Formats: sequence, structure tokens, C-alpha cells
Amino acid sequence: MLKSRKVSGRGETTGGAAHYAFGALEDDIIIKHRLLTRTTTTRGEPPLKKLQKKFTSFALETEKDSDNYADCERLAKAFLQELRTFELPLVKTKAVIDANVREKENFNELNDEINRKIVEAQDDIEDLKKQLEESKVERKHKEECETIRKLIAAQPPRSETQKLINELEKEIAALEAENTASSRTLELRKKQFALLLHVVDELQNTIEEEQKSMVEEMRMAAIYENKNIVEDAAGGNAEAMAID
Repeated sequence: MLKSRKVSGRGETTGGAAHYAFGALEDDIIIKHRLLTRTTTTRGEPPLKKLQKKFTSFALETEKDSDNYADCERLAKAFLQELRTFELPLVKTKAVIDANVREKENFNELNDEINRKIVEAQDDIEDLKKQLEESKVERKHKEECETIRKLIAAQPPRSETQKLINELEKEIAALEAENTASSRTLELRKKQFALLLHVVDELQNTIEEEQKSMVEEMRMAAIYENKNIVEDAAGGNAEAMAID
């Protein structure tokens, strides 16, 4: 994009704000018009004005009534020469325009190709992200399997483990048998103890009965003895009275 022309007044410093004679769009339109009409050149008279003057001179010469065929031919050749000179930049400009159009088409195709590749790259990135996640999961599984394998490898062989299991089963069976025997012995001891308690209770009752019988016999013997003493005493008194 061509820059707009800057207008500066007298005494304006270079550090001031830029002022433009036209807006950016209007300035582009003017530049485009000048390029098409070629009314502005860096040096000499503009080609279009020169062509216009050549044509005007030729037209005015043909309108004269005098015999000026040679001048008309000379002016016509000059006009045609100027016309060819004016057409040459136009041809070049058209060639440049065609080249620019082709370049633009190539650029559009290249842009479409780049956009397509960008989309493909984005799809590839998404696929790679999925593959990365799957690889992470797979790696985690492999690490877990490796950890389990190490734990298994650290354990003793199956034969030793089975031997240890058999020994433990034998010990458990022996303990169960011992427990069963102990339970039976304990049950027998309970029964014997219950029988002993019953015998002790019976023996205690028998002893109490015997003690009661002995106490009763002793009481009866004491009563009988006291009765005899009383009777003996009464008989002695009677004999004494009889003697008296």
C-alpha cells in the first residue's frame, strides 16, 4: 500500500504530527488514476499530454484548406510514433498486471495449500496427543506389570512355597487334633468335677445327718444319765428316811 502524501506548511517542525492532503483511500484512488492515465512523470512532460498535443496538432493541420499533405503525413507519423511510445508502457503495465494476477492466483493456491497443511497439521497434532495419552497409559501399565514381576521374582519358588504350605497344613491339622483332644479332656474333666461336686455335696449331707444323729444320741444319753442320777438320789433319800 502506498503511503499518503504529507503536506507541511512553513515553519512546521519535523517532530509534529503528520498531516495528509487526502484520506488513505482517496490518496490510493488518485495514485491509481495517475498510473492509469500516466499524467504524472518524474521528468519531462507527461506522455498523455504529449500524445494529446500530437493528436491536436495533426487534427488542426488536417482542418486547414491549404495544400499541406506533407505536413499532415509528418504529423500523423509523429502522432503514431507517440502513440506507440505511449502504448509500450501500457503493454508493460498489462504484462505486469497479468504477472501480478498470476502471482496472486499462485499466492491464493499457496495460501489454500498452507491452510490445508495447517488443518492437516492440527489433525496430526490431535492424533499425536491421543497417541501420547495412549502411550502414557501403556507405559503406566508396563511399569505396574514390571513392579508386580519384581514382587513375584522376590518371592521364593513355587515348590518351596508349596512345601511350606504343606508343613503349615500339617501343623494346623496337628493343632486341630490337639485342640479336639484338649476339648474332649476338658469335657471329661468337667464331668468328673461335676461328679466330684455331687459326691462332696452328698458327703456333706451325710456328715451333717451323722452329726445331727450323734448330737441327738448324746442329748438322749445325757437325759437318760440325768434321769438315773435323779432316781439314784431319790432312792438314797428314801432309804435314809427309812433308817431314821
